[in-house]
Amino acid sequence: MDFVSIRIITGEITRLVEFYEKATGITADWSTEDFAELKTPSATLAIGSTRTVPLFAPGSSHPAEPQRDHRVPSRRRGPRTPESD
Repeated sequence: MDFVSIRIITGEITRLVEFYEKATGITADWSTEDFAELKTPSATLAIGSTRTVPLFAPGSSHPAEPQRDHRVPSRRRGPRTPESD
C-alpha cells in the first residue's frame, strides 16, 4: 500500500498553509480560498477550511475545542503523588 495523500481540515487555513510551506519549503497550490495542496514527489498534503466539510459529508464533523493542557505524561514508575506531578 502506498500512502499518497492526507487531508487536514482547519478553521485557520491561511495560517496552517503558511506553517506547512515554511516547514517543507514547498509552495502551496491554492484551488480556492478554502483549499490548498502541497505536493511532493511521493505524497500530497491537502488542507481544507472547515467550510469544505459540508461539501463532502454534511454534519460529519465539527471543529475541536482548543487544547489548553499540553503536558506530556511522565514516564516515571511508581504511584503518582501531587508532589511528583
